[in-house]
Amino acid sequence: MMKTYIFKNLSRMFLTVMLAVVTAGITIQATPANADVKARIKDIVQFEGVRDNLLVGYGLVVGLNGTGDTLLNAPFTEQSLLGMLERLGVSVTDQTMKTQNVAAVMVTATLPPFSNQGTRIDVTVSTMGDAKSLQGGTLLVTPLLGADGKVYAVAQGSISIGGFTASGSSGSSVTQNTPTAGRIAGGGIVEREIPFRLNNMKSTQLSLRNPDFTTARRIAGAINTHMGADIAHAQNSASVKVDLPQGFKGDMTDLITDIEQLRVTPDQIARVVIDERSGVIVMGAHVHISTVALAQGNLTIRISETPQVSQPAPFSQGGTTTVVPRSSIKVEKGSKKKVALLKEGVSLQDLVTSLNALGVGPRDIITILQSIKAAGALQAQLKVM
Repeated sequence: MMKTYIFKNLSRMFLTVMLAVVTAGITIQATPANADVKARIKDIVQFEGVRDNLLVGYGLVVGLNGTGDTLLNAPFTEQSLLGMLERLGVSVTDQTMKTQNVAAVMVTATLPPFSNQGTRIDVTVSTMGDAKSLQGGTLLVTPLLGADGKVYAVAQGSISIGGFTASGSSGSSVTQNTPTAGRIAGGGIVEREIPFRLNNMKSTQLSLRNPDFTTARRIAGAINTHMGADIAHAQNSASVKVDLPQGFKGDMTDLITDIEQLRVTPDQIARVVIDERSGVIVMGAHVHISTVALAQGNLTIRISETPQVSQPAPFSQGGTTTVVPRSSIKVEKGSKKKVALLKEGVSLQDLVTSLNALGVGPRDIITILQSIKAAGALQAQLKVM
């Protein structure tokens, strides 16, 4: 028996309230529901202790062509400049400085795991005052500190920026990208190593980048099957504990090398992500909608279910009577009616594909998805960015 649910008199005002400004086209990304994509364990987890560390420092950039800080507006730049000159043996006490070739900057960097002394790392330099550009500047020796206040690296070098600024005598100017931030490739030298003895550990923790109970259990099962021992246990949705097997001819580094290449199929909850600013919709493989119909202006969408009964042949021994779902989507727009028939379960991907074929714009599609979620018919998590 056919069941059709119709929501009538759905006012445009209700839909307009939920509508956000979308300035770009719509992009649909989906994975078929029957896809069996396997990923390496090393790509979906992070091993305990194997992590980056953030460094930060304060320094001075010199050599700017009149585009540095105005010392009157940036007193910290003047104080830093005076202190640096005094350390170098230059006395500038009671002197008025008017240079604009110096800029105070914050220097940031990422210290990779197991970095040895002398290893070079990239650093990023950003202005703090009213400097207009770092083009042509050179960063002076700047200590980079970790969260514990200790110096782990020292940065220095010529700054490369990805933009520029230019101005005319009449006051007109043009700026491309961000000239007040730059990068020094290999400008930092590691001076202190982070003590971490991986090979002394008897167990390690695998942290899932996308926590999920099913994925954690699959990872533990793949490790136990490969090692032939019950050494991996899923602690929760975000972590898997792995013990060093007894009699294993190797250390923790060897164990991690063996298991990180194993492949598992990650699982995830059904989720729809909407970026209203760019009009992008990204959906997972398991997103489905229940029976629902809605109208927007002269556009009407009906999703109907017509379950059919399938019975076994007469006198069959193992057959059972089952209900076979039959679903369809019917879209009406104005006086011209266009119908898209789907013989089996209706997914959100099928619905959006039908709407795109009718030329429905990004704003209307996003509004429709939000309305379906509000009606409780979207069987997925809706995340609006």
